[in-house]
Amino acid sequence: MSPDLFLGLDLGTTGARVVVIDVNGDEQSSFKAALSDFGPNPRDPQIWWRAASAALNGALSQVDRNRIAALAVDGTSGTMIAVDTMGMPLADGLMYNDTCEDAAILETIASHAPNTSAAHGPTSGLARAHLLQPLGGAKLLHQADWIAWHFSGRMISDANNALKTGYDPLLGQWPDWIAATNLNLALLPDVVEPGTFVGDITVAAATTFGLPKHTKIVAGTTDGCASFVATGATLPGEGVTVIGTTLTLKILSDRAIFSPEFGIYSHRILGNWLAGGASNSGGSALLAHFTVAEIEALTLTLVPDQPTGLSYYPLPKPGERFPIVDPKLVSRTTPRPSSDTTFLQALFEGIAGIEALGFARLAELGAPALRSVRSLGGAAGYNAFNTIRARTLNVPMLTAKSDEAAFGAALLAQRGAA
Repeated sequence: MSPDLFLGLDLGTTGARVVVIDVNGDEQSSFKAALSDFGPNPRDPQIWWRAASAALNGALSQVDRNRIAALAVDGTSGTMIAVDTMGMPLADGLMYNDTCEDAAILETIASHAPNTSAAHGPTSGLARAHLLQPLGGAKLLHQADWIAWHFSGRMISDANNALKTGYDPLLGQWPDWIAATNLNLALLPDVVEPGTFVGDITVAAATTFGLPKHTKIVAGTTDGCASFVATGATLPGEGVTVIGTTLTLKILSDRAIFSPEFGIYSHRILGNWLAGGASNSGGSALLAHFTVAEIEALTLTLVPDQPTGLSYYPLPKPGERFPIVDPKLVSRTTPRPSSDTTFLQALFEGIAGIEALGFARLAELGAPALRSVRSLGGAAGYNAFNTIRARTLNVPMLTAKSDEAAFGAALLAQRGAA
């Protein structure tokens, strides 16, 4: 049988996961491996690789390895390492949430980077690149780049992982202003779009994992972008809402959107652009008033088809970043009705209103009109809430194909193998 399976490998903050899908996009196997099973230091790249290898072998043990046609890797956005000419790490990685405390580096970047660049701020990939440069390595790689290097033998990045390191997805290159910040451009890897065929697997990797010698290695993406791809959204106007601690909105657009005021920048993916914003509302705003158990019980008693008429803007504490930019914005959850059921429904209606305002804001900034929404996150599991959201958004609410980043990476592998 010719190779007809596609593998996605996701490196997360606590472990690695591999998903294998078939040509119809149906999952055939999966396996997780925790970083903590391989050592106490989650910044150690060798621990990343051991966890990735374990997850890979676990998933491959459930299928015929000879059927693997391609693989792709995603990793945490902004996590970086310095490597020598042989690809060996020179120190622990700097993680996605590690901040640069060097004011001179931040000031230099701020003085040269365009306002629309995602390289601003103490947690940008470019700031970490400056911190790693003194190690004297041959290349500075993102986490996904380094894991993929084990399979392709090539130090190549993708446009999504490279975005916060200063890569310009509109020009399709590392811009000259990066050199003006005193970073050696030769340290940065070549960049391709996610889903691009990079090359065949190396003989060493094929032998180690028992994979076909012509397994295609495909450029991956960040974990966030992979999670979006995993939902099955592929057309401009298709949106994904993640209702976790916060409320995150993403939409595929036929044009790039950059709005520093709202913290919006665009990733190049699936032949389009992925733009989005994040509100401080969401699950944390609900938990400011009810426990999870109370929400689950009260949700069953809601009457979502009968609006409360209350106009709330629920926030866990003062301050909002999108779709309104106001660091002092106060949560609006009054008047509070005597019924907890009515109050919870009004909170749901308020969050749904913020979601609608967010997609409208994205449209104002250049995104296409919203055509559908897929939902992820814990609060997205409440049927009554989804009924309220469907009424408020007035678009089809579609079921996400998967919520696993590794599944999205597998879809990219399939795309690159075509």
